[in-house]
Amino acid sequence: MTLEEAALGQRVQVCDLLIQDSMRRRLLDLGILYDTWIEPVYDSPSGHMRAYFVNGAVIALRDSESKRIQVRERG
Repeated sequence: MTLEEAALGQRVQVCDLLIQDSMRRRLLDLGILYDTWIEPVYDSPSGHMRAYFVNGAVIALRDSESKRIQVRERG
């Protein structure tokens, strides 16, 4: 499943980044690495962004970015 599909409050683990070049570098710099745990915490009012809790920080990603991050459920 993709990060965009994860429900609010559902902890998921990154298993692949289907993104290249500078955007991939940005995600890696933000700490979105293989096996990183991420939790969606807030949907924006516009519906095109979401806030995620990653490594002790809250970051915002556009849906176009989060749908290119493959994750798996906790378990």
